Amino acid sequence: MKMALVSLVTIFVVASFATFAYASDPSPLQDFCVAVNDTEAFVFVNGKICKNPNMVVAEDFLFRGLNKPGNTSNPLGSKVTPVNVNQLPGLNTLGISAVRIDYAPKGLNPPHTHPRATEILILLKGTLYVGFVTSNPADPALKNKLFTRYLYPGDVFVFPQGLIHFQFNVGKTNAVAFAGLSSQNPGVITIANAVFGSDPPINPDVLTKAFQVEKDVIDYLQAQLWWNID
Repeated sequence: MKMALVSLVTIFVVASFATFAYASDPSPLQDFCVAVNDTEAFVFVNGKICKNPNMVVAEDFLFRGLNKPGNTSNPLGSKVTPVNVNQLPGLNTLGISAVRIDYAPKGLNPPHTHPRATEILILLKGTLYVGFVTSNPADPALKNKLFTRYLYPGDVFVFPQGLIHFQFNVGKTNAVAFAGLSSQNPGVITIANAVFGSDPPINPDVLTKAFQVEKDVIDYLQAQLWWNID
């Protein structure tokens, strides 16, 4: 019985380390694996299948346009311009991507998470109030901790993988930031959109209980148009 328990613990420890080892995009097994457009693929894989290396050209590794401001004329006053594997096929299997984020005065990149990537943000112009919230603490008596800072041009801030984070332009002029993400396809879950704007909608009874508010509050929130700035 004791040996069986030891073996079970050993298997659990090995499995845990294996999980950590594969917690981000896998390392490439060749120089590059330029992605094939999904509409041209006949199989589905974890990521994207590779273009024939003999057909790869320099343009597969090039994206133009991050010098152009994004259109911030929307209710949130911000715009994310992504450069991931969907825009730049040469990123396939390389475990990295980028975004440009434009903010009008009082513009907000609302609370969201990247389930597959850590983000490092560099502010080029303006003043941002940024922050992230930790995951639920082990001690139920403690609260999720908020880490925030005001950023100025040249400042760099890191948002750990999977944690809810945001950026808010507190200045009177436009702000511009660039960010790198540790995945070819980081994914984005905007909290308000996911909770109140899902299709089909989440049962209001669930949200009423979760947020401890009256049902008419949930009905109002679910009736809103939740904007996607990506």
